[in-house]
Amino acid sequence: MRAGSSEARGAILGAAIGDCVHVAGVYNFLRLAEAQGYQTVFLGPAVPVEKLLEAVRAHRPGLVGVSYRLTPAAAEPLLRELAAGAEELRAQGVRFAFGGTPPVCRVAEEVGLFERVFDGTEGDEAVIAYLRGGAARQGRERYARTLVERIQAQAPYPLLRHHFGLPSLEETIRGVRELAEAKVLDVISLGPDQNAQESFFRPQEMDPRQDGAGGVPVRSPADFRALYEAAQCGNYPLLRSYSGTRDLIPMAELLVKTIHLAWGAIPLFWYNVLDGRSQRPLLESIQEAQAAMAWHAQRGIPVEVNEAHHWSLRDAPDEVAVAAGFLAAYNARRAGVRDYVAQFMFNSPPGTSFRMDLAKMLAQWDLISSLSGPEFRIWRQTRTGLASLPADLDVAKGQLASSTFLQMALQPHIVHVVAHCEADHAARPRDIVEAVKIARGTIRNCLHGMPDLAADPVVQERREELKAEVWFLLEAIRQVAPPEVEDPWADPATLERAVRLGLLDAPHLKGNPCARGQVVTRLVDGACRAVDPETGRVLPERQRVARLLRQGVKAAS
Repeated sequence: MRAGSSEARGAILGAAIGDCVHVAGVYNFLRLAEAQGYQTVFLGPAVPVEKLLEAVRAHRPGLVGVSYRLTPAAAEPLLRELAAGAEELRAQGVRFAFGGTPPVCRVAEEVGLFERVFDGTEGDEAVIAYLRGGAARQGRERYARTLVERIQAQAPYPLLRHHFGLPSLEETIRGVRELAEAKVLDVISLGPDQNAQESFFRPQEMDPRQDGAGGVPVRSPADFRALYEAAQCGNYPLLRSYSGTRDLIPMAELLVKTIHLAWGAIPLFWYNVLDGRSQRPLLESIQEAQAAMAWHAQRGIPVEVNEAHHWSLRDAPDEVAVAAGFLAAYNARRAGVRDYVAQFMFNSPPGTSFRMDLAKMLAQWDLISSLSGPEFRIWRQTRTGLASLPADLDVAKGQLASSTFLQMALQPHIVHVVAHCEADHAARPRDIVEAVKIARGTIRNCLHGMPDLAADPVVQERREELKAEVWFLLEAIRQVAPPEVEDPWADPATLERAVRLGLLDAPHLKGNPCARGQVVTRLVDGACRAVDPETGRVLPERQRVARLLRQGVKAAS
């Protein structure tokens, strides 16, 4: 540890006191402090209280970190002796923090000397936030209230997000409060039921038999406000919500007013007749999505465009998913969005290998990041693929941990945790807390140093192959636009045509009235690739697109 000068008012001094020789915790505290630019003084293990006080008077630190990990009974007289001896120092502005086991921490809190007590369950990110000045504020003021500020305050640790919505409004309100008090999540994504997503503003069209299907049955602005108020405790998590599957702008206005929407999530090609989540025509929904992006942009609200993973969930070729991810970001930038949340859903479709999955996400990132600049900041959000979680809960925990490890190769700003129980039942608060702790443990280990998975030559080869194929596909989309269209990638009619022609296609869209649905895919060497339906051989994207155009699809349009 670096020792600060005796005049360094901002220095931090740390020690394990009494007869406690366990210094790993206080040593880690000082290591984290050094990373934040502090000078530190480490006194070592088993430091007598009087010797600690003498060192504080000599070094004049701004903060003293005290550790004790033995029994609560032995800790109480020791800490009270320290509190009595530190009165003059506290009057001079010296602050004290404590770390120990949970039972000893309860004693430390009762003593009243320490402005912050850490029992080891909070994680390094909480310590870093404290060292950055969080303790100078109280309650709600301690936590950043916007997405970007919270990302910046917690770096290098990513924000942790989870979706939540139970079939009962009252249970969901209680659950939100429970999650906030647990202090494990930075973002709670509310999941309204399908009735609310599609018909919140048209209650006469709701199907009562579908109440609570897929989420919480919110039916009024007051319901949303009650969910927001439930989160105003603990670590005051940010709230966001699934968007509507129609009436996107009225829903956005409602969410901003009631839950102080952290960021908007808007699909580009979905929530219409393509996926059956509303009856909007594809062209109309693309136009409405673009208008919703612009609405958020005008108000400085970050935007996430839910796109690439919707194609992968329908077994689209990897090239189509990556192209869709680029088009999503491109349209957000064109709409004036300043802060863009780029989502990368791993493990989709299930069976994708780690190598091919990472190559796919890196290729998508390469294309999206080419759009970044001072007026278009991109925040990476990763998540585990929902369909990849098995019904066996123990195996699912392994899937969650391993997927999170792979995601960390992208250095995400946000990790969207998906509870391991989702293949068995909708996540309840206790499930979410457990899942987030699994992810947090994985993230912590990765941030201590992980190998460069992107350097794998197989990953690199597939990454470059994908980018070349995707640029070919994007150029084909540009070419099917009428000559008078200035910006085909942001033209709703051209984007709709790309789906109708099958340039953007997926096997699950077979029989859909607005999609071609004729592409055939297989997992080949861990990647989702288009194959020739007659021979089963891999069909490179250039050949697939050329085949579509040769068949006269372009002329027929």
